[in-house]
Amino acid sequence: MAYIITRLCRDCLDTGCVSVCPVDCIYDYRGSDTANFPNQLYIHPDECIDCGACEPECPWQAIFEEVAVPDVFKDDTALNYKMMDLSSDFEVKKHEKKEHPTAEQIEANKVKWGLSK
Repeated sequence: MAYIITRLCRDCLDTGCVSVCPVDCIYDYRGSDTANFPNQLYIHPDECIDCGACEPECPWQAIFEEVAVPDVFKDDTALNYKMMDLSSDFEVKKHEKKEHPTAEQIEANKVKWGLSK
């Protein structure tokens, strides 16, 4: 089992999770198939050691333990696993310091993706 980055990360790409990952298993998609691999970070399921360090570091609250991924984001689990088929199109993301979102921005993002109403 692994941790899963959900669509709450799309177009946000905060790299706080990258800075604490002890095994560098958080990737950025560099290929051209953006219809199947949207602009977000991905956790390589075979490399993740389930340490959980990434989850509290995500200011967008986009990372979940695989068994705890909300139903509305179940497709995101398959998406993280799908990256293994095209691993040459991914590279380990480098940490870049970003300003954290406000509570209002986080809530608006959850509403946008159907997690909150």
